[in-house]
Amino acid sequence: MACCNVRVFKRIRDCVVTMKDPAEMTEEDRRIRYLRYLVDFSILSIQEEDLSFEEAMRVVEDARRAACGLFPGKGEVFDLIYRPRFNRAIRQKFHLEGRVS
Repeated sequence: MACCNVRVFKRIRDCVVTMKDPAEMTEEDRRIRYLRYLVDFSILSIQEEDLSFEEAMRVVEDARRAACGLFPGKGEVFDLIYRPRFNRAIRQKFHLEGRVS
């Protein structure tokens, strides 16, 4: 029961600190979960499917475009958080050294 109380407290604290409506926070949480699913699925498709390098890069750009649709103006955040994961998956798949553009 304490775990639920802690979650409720954190939720209330987040609402007060950010001055967001709980419904707004629920919608944002939904978009975040969807983005995580989208990124995980996209990385899995790069790793498992028979894609060319160009097709793999297109998957990354499509995921970035979707992320910007969910969170407008946050393309740089996508590049900081998710791009390294995509680059690592592409380097491993295509046996590349160094940085992937």
